[in-house]
Amino acid sequence: MGPVLAGPVNLYIIWYGRWNQNHQATIRDFIYSLSYSSPYPSVSDWWRTVRLSTDQTGSNVTGNIVLSGEFYDYRYSHGRYLSRLAMQSIIKSAVTAHPRALPLNPHNGLYLVLTSGDVQVQDFCRAVCGFHYFTFPTIVGVTVPYAWVGYSGTQCPGMCAYPFAWPKYSGGGNNIMRAPNGDPGVDGMISVLAHELAEVSSNPLINAWYAGDDPTSPTEIADLCLGVYGTGGGGGFVGKVNKDSWGDGYNVNGVKGRRFMVQWVWNPVKRRCFGPNAID
Repeated sequence: MGPVLAGPVNLYIIWYGRWNQNHQATIRDFIYSLSYSSPYPSVSDWWRTVRLSTDQTGSNVTGNIVLSGEFYDYRYSHGRYLSRLAMQSIIKSAVTAHPRALPLNPHNGLYLVLTSGDVQVQDFCRAVCGFHYFTFPTIVGVTVPYAWVGYSGTQCPGMCAYPFAWPKYSGGGNNIMRAPNGDPGVDGMISVLAHELAEVSSNPLINAWYAGDDPTSPTEIADLCLGVYGTGGGGGFVGKVNKDSWGDGYNVNGVKGRRFMVQWVWNPVKRRCFGPNAID
């Protein structure tokens, strides 16, 4: 019954903590890849499945996502142990900072808080690798959608950087897929980031596209396809994906010759999980 992000989106990144510049470049290139064409199957082809989600007026999720600003919170303004609610205070700090604040954009803004590997977040690694919600006017001043994703390369790669790292208990240690951009933490993070962007776009106010009776713990369009990256995926098998000459796994192409591995999302037309690298 609720809206989707149908209009052009201005995306603002808050880099919380100390970040590796190569990792930042990989994440930026993924975001650029959402709106720019690359060789098939591409990130923008993958996003077309997300775009099939519509609101009550028939408007589709936008295909226009522009990286419109970045804020560097390298002083850990709210410490290195963060509650889930603290993300809203981090956004508040970024939009009120002097002299280079991010715009506070209640019309088509989407805020992305990315925490570095030395920041611990409530439920991170135990229950979640990322989440999305919307800000409270009492904290930020307006209601805007936002998402958080943590860098998992040091804290829990086995949970949040799958399939480039395996859980200790899985016994799959000899069959690890190499990360396409050279770092399991950032490549795993990009799949989580894709997951959250798909869900915040199709369910920004937690009243649009989700399954289940409880909107406080919804099953959204990416939750339905957890662990599925190609045809035949599921149950611990990623599915049919590509490997380059180095043995790096990927399933979509991006800008600047980048390759990424992103999980599939629910296709409401085909009524199944789907991605552009599907072979059926």
